[in-house]
Amino acid sequence: MRTTPLTTVRNLGILAHVDAGKTTLTERVLYATGTTHKRGEVHDGTTVTDYDPQERDRGITIFAAAVSCTWNEHRINLIDTPGHVDFADEVERSLRVLDGAVAVFDAVAGVEPQSESVWRQADRHGVPRIAFVNKMDRVGADLDAAVASLRDRLHVVPLVVQLPIGREDGFTGVVDLVRMRALLWSAAAGTSGSGAVSGSGSGAFEVAAVPDALREEALRRRRLLDERVAELHPAALEEYCATSTLSTSTLIAALRELTRGGEGVVVLCGSAYRNRAVEPLLDAVVDYLPSPADMPPVRGTALHGARAEGVEERVADPAAPFAALAFKVNATATGRLTCLRVYSGTMRKGETVLDATAGRTERIGRILRVQADRHAEVEQAVAGDIVAVVGLKSTRAGTTLCAPDAPLVLEPPTVAAPVVSVAVEAGTRADIGRLSSALARLVEEDPSLAVRTDPETGQTVLSGMGELHLEVAVEKIRLSHGLRVEVGRPRVAYRETVARGVSGLVYRHVKQDGGAGQFAHVVIDVAPLDGDDGDSVIRDGSGTGTGGSGGAGGFVFRSVVVGGRVPQEFVRAVEAGCRDALAEGPLGGHPVTGLRVTLTDGATHSKDSSEMAFRAAGRFALRAALRAATMELLEPVVEVVVTVPDEAVGGVLGDLAARRGRVAGSTTRTGSTSITAAVPLAELFGYASRLRSRSQGRGTFTSRPVGYAPVPATVYARGTSD
Repeated sequence: MRTTPLTTVRNLGILAHVDAGKTTLTERVLYATGTTHKRGEVHDGTTVTDYDPQERDRGITIFAAAVSCTWNEHRINLIDTPGHVDFADEVERSLRVLDGAVAVFDAVAGVEPQSESVWRQADRHGVPRIAFVNKMDRVGADLDAAVASLRDRLHVVPLVVQLPIGREDGFTGVVDLVRMRALLWSAAAGTSGSGAVSGSGSGAFEVAAVPDALREEALRRRRLLDERVAELHPAALEEYCATSTLSTSTLIAALRELTRGGEGVVVLCGSAYRNRAVEPLLDAVVDYLPSPADMPPVRGTALHGARAEGVEERVADPAAPFAALAFKVNATATGRLTCLRVYSGTMRKGETVLDATAGRTERIGRILRVQADRHAEVEQAVAGDIVAVVGLKSTRAGTTLCAPDAPLVLEPPTVAAPVVSVAVEAGTRADIGRLSSALARLVEEDPSLAVRTDPETGQTVLSGMGELHLEVAVEKIRLSHGLRVEVGRPRVAYRETVARGVSGLVYRHVKQDGGAGQFAHVVIDVAPLDGDDGDSVIRDGSGTGTGGSGGAGGFVFRSVVVGGRVPQEFVRAVEAGCRDALAEGPLGGHPVTGLRVTLTDGATHSKDSSEMAFRAAGRFALRAALRAATMELLEPVVEVVVTVPDEAVGGVLGDLAARRGRVAGSTTRTGSTSITAAVPLAELFGYASRLRSRSQGRGTFTSRPVGYAPVPATVYARGTSD
């Protein structure tokens, strides 16, 4: 059924903060495995995975790209993911289909804000990880400091299996603490590109005895590694108690189990740019990260017709019923390319499969092994494969494809709510239809983008995850479709919440216009939804209860009606009506969030009461309650980390204060200072150019969303007058 056994497949992603070296590491992996014969460079725009013109122009990864390579008779399907916060949805969709990941950290900066964010994303998906501390050749590189930041900020147990040989520019190799040997790279290996292609040590690096100057330190670190592993692994503890050490085979087996169980994180180091210590990383991927056969069976909802029949599990077996999840769609003028992870069964060229999400059939045209923007055609794909398919007409990211006689719906990746919007319009009347088509194709490819028509102005509004996200989307329309697009000023996604509620609001819905009438009588209390942390920022998704509506803080509904005065089916209708009312608040028509609604009393009519009547009553009652309550406008807040030279700190702090930023702390490294602050997203538009001018082009900043906070009354008044 397959030429590669399932146990020799690794599906992994490269995760990191922007500019930590993910794409460079991917290039070195492709070169080391013999997949490419020339190393590409990000600064030259010659990398395999950053193939989009915008990626090459900007020097960052924007779109997740999949590649395949072979190492020591193992096939590695690798996805290079973006590191910028605006493209976190690409990371989310990739993590949904991966079995493992390599998290890349800067040896100088350690754990950075987006490193922390992608780590938490991987935690939610239960993806086993190993860590690679990159840029060991940089001035200020410190493996121990980077490992300490992993322990302190990510709250993990780091299991360091290497000791660097040389510091900064003198970094020439590593001591392998597991096998107690030295791996040395020549200066030519880092510059000429004539290295080896396997872990056997031929050509790219030399295997030698541990240098005398490092032997004592290497033995000390090996003892610490043995002790830490023995504390975490019962079988290793038994051997350690008997012999006071661990054999190589026991240590490797224990590290594998600890990695796959998430109890420890194996840490390696190297320099991807100089092509040093990439081969040991590939060996670690094979030794420690799981194959599809090691992962638990995928769980989904079995279908009988259009009805859910409960949870069903599918094992990663080519002979099992077919099930796959689409996680990425590239919509081009010549057709659609859909990337799939096959979880069970076999998919063959020309077969008909069921789109279980939409309930329609699709025909498999061609099956392609993906190499970023290049592809090799194959006849079939089996459990464990990540491939691309040509010929699917309507499959979207998150869609389940399965065997028609064994329908199953897998859990799709979550999509974050957009936080920034811009108005877009075609430059000429003749291009209006083409712009609509281009926007529809954009949303097909990227579910985190949303397009709507403003009912008041009639403008087309494009919403996304950040300023850069929207800038890239608009530029893609211009480049791919040759359209001239006019873009309005960015706007943020405000929310409204209840600052002080109301009690005992009575609403009676009576409608009689011939025939059966409508009658519903409800009494509700509305109150703010209590926060958990007591600070002024409402964290994303912090609400609890029957459901979340509108994003931050959520919505909770409950009924305390006694004596059957409102039947249960009408209670559910009241809740549905309240959810309808959350779509627009009284302050500015923004979604309402962060409130608790309690149904305290009500009355029915023997003939005229219905679910429709009580849903209408719930909707109008909550609208009246919100008008009577004290409401508060919320705005999205982001955590910003600004890194500037020491002499520019004063000006940057003043500028952050002018943008209503609240400084949380700062850290000083040699010659530079990193400032962490919470800043309203609306105040960050255009900040990049302001920061460059204040720091003479040497300042950088990163941001990540942290929730919503109240808008000061003076700011709201100024915004409405504009």
